[in-house]
Amino acid sequence: MTSSPWSERSEHRLPAVIALLVALALYATLPSTFWPPLRFGVVAVGVVAMIPLIVLNPARMHRETRWSKYVSSGIAFLLVAANLVAFAQLVTQLVTSSSEDGPRLLLAALQVWLTGIIAYALVYWELDRGGPVTRRHAERASMPDADFRFPQDEDADAVKEVATRSSEKTGWVASYFDYFYFSLTNSMAFSPTDTMPLSIRAKALMALESATGFILLGLVIARAVSLLK
Repeated sequence: MTSSPWSERSEHRLPAVIALLVALALYATLPSTFWPPLRFGVVAVGVVAMIPLIVLNPARMHRETRWSKYVSSGIAFLLVAANLVAFAQLVTQLVTSSSEDGPRLLLAALQVWLTGIIAYALVYWELDRGGPVTRRHAERASMPDADFRFPQDEDADAVKEVATRSSEKTGWVASYFDYFYFSLTNSMAFSPTDTMPLSIRAKALMALESATGFILLGLVIARAVSLLK
């Protein structure tokens, strides 16, 4: 890939690595009723798969191969899928368990919720406009279609102090933290906030994240109320 005037520096890998490690830790420490073989298997795969990606780009992400793209995207989707399994188990246990299990399940609900936010953020980060390497190094004319529209993409005609931060004038592109913030707000607000989905796959992923968050919130509130009685 050639360098681009819109992005002189590659995105740093550290935020995504930290986020993935936090998500794996949250997932691994779920209660023992959440299928330990699956949990530890997913964590092992995630950690092992992360090693060659870090070797390829130890600090900043300026290189990408077909296999590295498959591996990095695969980790993100694997974490989403594994967390959905944990979500299904959590729903079952919240509905059927006794009140003595309430505090333990409420903590597990927090872990599943946070893991989901990080996992969906990783998926959004990997999919949008070809992923973190393509976004920073491909010319805009050859960049894949966007899955999300950020406010900076439309700010070129705004007032001067806003327009100076626009994508058109500064070459701004989203980093992992932008997708994490977007995932967090989508999980809490159950709807788009300042970032809008453009593709069918983006809308489907957002709908899935919002639906699971809504169901989880309702069950947690019901469980908390029952504990207070």
